[in-house]
Amino acid sequence: MKSTITTIGLISLFLLLIFSFGCKKEDKYPIEPHIDLISFDKIADSTGIDQQGVIGLSFTDGDGDVGLTNDQNTGNYKYNLFVKYFEKKKGKYEEIILTTPNAITGKPDTLLFNGRIPYLTPQGRIKSIKGEIYDTLYINNPASTYDTIKYEIFIQDRALHKSNTVTTPDIIINKKARKP
Repeated sequence: MKSTITTIGLISLFLLLIFSFGCKKEDKYPIEPHIDLISFDKIADSTGIDQQGVIGLSFTDGDGDVGLTNDQNTGNYKYNLFVKYFEKKKGKYEEIILTTPNAITGKPDTLLFNGRIPYLTPQGRIKSIKGEIYDTLYINNPASTYDTIKYEIFIQDRALHKSNTVTTPDIIINKKARKP
């Protein structure tokens, strides 16, 4: 009798565990993507001058249509990670549009910090998605003497829903090489 009760108890416990952990609970998010700033880490070159930064973002999207395929590369689908660059001048931030000479025409080309998030839609019935995105940005504008910058960032899904915009805190750039 004791053996039967123990067996029934173990089977009940086993079934309870299966039903508790076996079914994935669907996370509910709005269909518009949402982002939060996780981190911003500067990367210095061998002389100690800050050259790049890695921005970390967390994201959610209720219908999971984040990311672009390689074929989605024109018009509204050229980029889906949008980044604006600002420099602090006399205590106020000003958006800076960086340019470089075009190698063929010699005319100025706009340098963009925008990027592409790869196709991320989950397989199966549940499409809501959450994750993290990391992107490397150039942070040292050699044409500028200003050492404090910030970025404003948002993402856009394939239905062209825009996320909220996040802003980095002040990023102070070391523009001087360390002494040997």
